Amino acid sequence: MSISVGDKIPDVKVMVATSEGPQAAQTGELLGSGKVALFSVPGAFTPTCSAKHLPGFVEKAGDFKSKGVDKVVCMSVNDAFVMDAWGKNQNAGDKVVMLADGNGDFARALGLTMDGKGFGMGERSQRFSAVLENGVVKHLNVEAPGAFDVSSAEHMLGQL
Repeated sequence: MSISVGDKIPDVKVMVATSEGPQAAQTGELLGSGKVALFSVPGAFTPTCSAKHLPGFVEKAGDFKSKGVDKVVCMSVNDAFVMDAWGKNQNAGDKVVMLADGNGDFARALGLTMDGKGFGMGERSQRFSAVLENGVVKHLNVEAPGAFDVSSAEHMLGQL
C-alpha cells in the first residue's frame, strides 16, 4: 500500500551524498522536521531525470526557499557515489540534497516502487514528488508510468 496524504514518512536508513563523501542518514531525521520538497526519480543520469526533473528543482531552489521550504531533496534508487556525481553534473550544489536509496528500502517503505527490469534497472522508485511538513505528507504527486508532469518543480511550487 502506498503512503498517502496525512501519513508520517517511514524512518529508513539511506545515504546522502555530501562534500565529505557518503553519509548515512535516517529519513525520519533528514525529512522529519520543517517543510521539505521531496522528489524521486527512477534513475540518475536517465534522460527525463537529467534533462527536466532535477534541473527544474536546481533552477527553482530559490523559489522553494521563498515559499518557506527548508530543504529540497532528490531521491533515487542509486548509490551515494552515483547521486554525488549526478548532483555535481547538474550543479545541484547546496540547492538540492541528493538522497541515495541504494537498496530501495525507502521506496518500498513508501509503497512507491516500480519494476524497471525490462530496462535493465531492477526495482526502482516511481517518479513522484511530495511536500512534507514535520515528516507528514501534505501533498503527494505520483506520476503515471512514463509521464512527467505532477512531480515537476513548477507543479510543486503551485501547491505551496
